[in-house]
Amino acid sequence: MINRYIRAIAGSFIVISVVLAIYVNINWLWFTLFVGANLFQSAFTQWCLMEKILFKLGVRKDGDSCTV
Repeated sequence: MINRYIRAIAGSFIVISVVLAIYVNINWLWFTLFVGANLFQSAFTQWCLMEKILFKLGVRKDGDSCTV
């Protein structure tokens, strides 16, 4: 479950920042680079800041959706 949230949030951030870069200011692409770099490093380190934030907000890991 948490992986779906992370993918949806990262994808949303990328799309929003590209749209902002096109219509507002090209410097929004730095945010796109930041999100992509975090996705890349999390593939190797198995550490993801968004995962930590979602845990604190109460999102459960895969398989924990039926437990209280």
